Amino acid sequence: MRIIFLLIALICAGLVSYALYLQLADGLLPCPLCIFQRMAYWLVGITALFAFIHHPQRLGRRIYCGLIILFSLAGAIVAGRQAWLVRFPEAFECGISPEEAFLNELPLARWWPDMFEANGDCTDGTWQFLSLTIPDWSLLIFLAFSLIAGLLWRSRSISSSNLK
Repeated sequence: MRIIFLLIALICAGLVSYALYLQLADGLLPCPLCIFQRMAYWLVGITALFAFIHHPQRLGRRIYCGLIILFSLAGAIVAGRQAWLVRFPEAFECGISPEEAFLNELPLARWWPDMFEANGDCTDGTWQFLSLTIPDWSLLIFLAFSLIAGLLWRSRSISSSNLK
């Protein structure tokens, strides 16, 4: 069970690293919704890493799983909104959005602008893999994290007393 938390943390680190690669190497600028998703991946990943390090018993595991579910569902909502905007760009207002202005004023955006500064277009769906855009994949991954955390929430840990 502990290894699952480590895998979630590593997947989150890999996804955020790949997003940074797409930004810096391919010039795909993140939009405000992308930045919110990055923040959700950071929160899920750090929570999973703490759960791996802490190796909690039932109550602690449920707290960590609850946080992972919360952060994953928040990320899924944002990813779903962006996936919708990619398909229906006419529903999106052009110009600097309040979200972009808010995000770019946060200390995180000033401290690490490459990671947390929003300058892209939320309706850009040029990157695709297996006919799915980045927000589509992000939505699926966040939902998978929620499902996995939900299963971990319900599972019983294997202890030596259960093996007798």
